[in-house]
Amino acid sequence: MSNIAAALRASLPVMFGYIPLGMAFGILFQDLGYPWYFAAVMAVFVFAGAAQFMAIGLLAAHAGLLEVAVSTLALNSRHIFFGLSLISRYRCRGVKKLYLIFGLTDETYSLITSTPAPSVGDVSTYYLAITALNQGYWVAGCILGALLGRTLELDTRGMEFALTALFLVLLLEQWNKVRDPFPFLLAAICGVAALVLFKAQMLLVSITVTLALLMLRRQLGERRT
Repeated sequence: MSNIAAALRASLPVMFGYIPLGMAFGILFQDLGYPWYFAAVMAVFVFAGAAQFMAIGLLAAHAGLLEVAVSTLALNSRHIFFGLSLISRYRCRGVKKLYLIFGLTDETYSLITSTPAPSVGDVSTYYLAITALNQGYWVAGCILGALLGRTLELDTRGMEFALTALFLVLLLEQWNKVRDPFPFLLAAICGVAALVLFKAQMLLVSITVTLALLMLRRQLGERRT
């Protein structure tokens, strides 16, 4: 199986999540009164699902540029940890590597870390195909949603749950690969604790604490062996 065919097969679960999720964003974005193609432009040059949904609220509240920048940085800072763990995989250079960095999302990270790359061909082609396909699904969904929101009057309540549903699917994919309950239980405990104690910064805090404890566990295991 070629790298592109393997990437298409691996990315199908993301397609079934990104297209309806992108449509939800496009529809909600149209409620702000902007031209429909603004949703497509944001999908191409921003490509950050959670941040784009957050941007809807910020734009509706007429937030300042500094507030938007700080909020986006805080929300997407989790990608620092994703990127560090992929240094050994992203060995290509130039424009290819820049695009892989730009296109790294939660779902792309999950596919790259949970699906085996084909043994034939350049593995960077597989990673590029997954990244490009995922962004293509997202752009298509945003455009469809914006066009629907422009032509139809729809009740948009509850549409943002599509993001939660997609994360649940990715959680199941990770469980099928790892089969160790400890990381999942630890992440759940840290997430709940961070939500209670920190609220606004719970995502960054929970990821940091979970990662630190997992690294500590690994170091203790290596010392014992």
